[in-house]
Amino acid sequence: MTRPLREFVHAFGLLLYTRPEEPQLLAQGGALLRTLVARDDWLPEAFAEPHPEYYRQYLLHADSTERFSVVSFVWGPGQATPVHDHTVWGLIGMLRGSEFSQGYVEREGAWVPEGEAVRLQPGDVEAVSPRIGDVHRVRNAFDDRVSISIHVYGANIGAVRRHTYPPEGGRRLFVSGYSNTLLPNLWDRSAELRSAAE
Repeated sequence: MTRPLREFVHAFGLLLYTRPEEPQLLAQGGALLRTLVARDDWLPEAFAEPHPEYYRQYLLHADSTERFSVVSFVWGPGQATPVHDHTVWGLIGMLRGSEFSQGYVEREGAWVPEGEAVRLQPGDVEAVSPRIGDVHRVRNAFDDRVSISIHVYGANIGAVRRHTYPPEGGRRLFVSGYSNTLLPNLWDRSAELRSAAE
């Protein structure tokens, strides 16, 4: 059932057409994402499959002009990212389970945790960007079950040159790519139209 995702993508595209300033974009886009993750009955199982060793990043939608992308992050028990940046704005919505997001800040040449980690529960939304804080580490809050979050980024995030920040200092370039090779077909309304005609 991809209708909620299709409606979100449509609404988010309309929001971007208004060319909002970043604070407005994150606020209004965050509200749209909050509505999407308020229900957990639309994500196809193929985009919710964990891997036993590392988290997965499935592309759900890439805007045709790469203005934004929508991604499901699937966290196996205890899985986590390295400390990393995004270089673009992002919104993180918790769909299933729970995760911790720990912000980092640079002090004397090293990246160190800043403040308490934020725990995201289903329906919660958090924002990142170079303007408000772009370096963090995310981990599954659970050691015994899968968690899933839905991320929206201001680019085709799987093709963005980004960085990880190792404990020994410095930074390393990476491009994340995606775990999937197929996309959900948002535009096939045949089942809906057939049922409406009956």
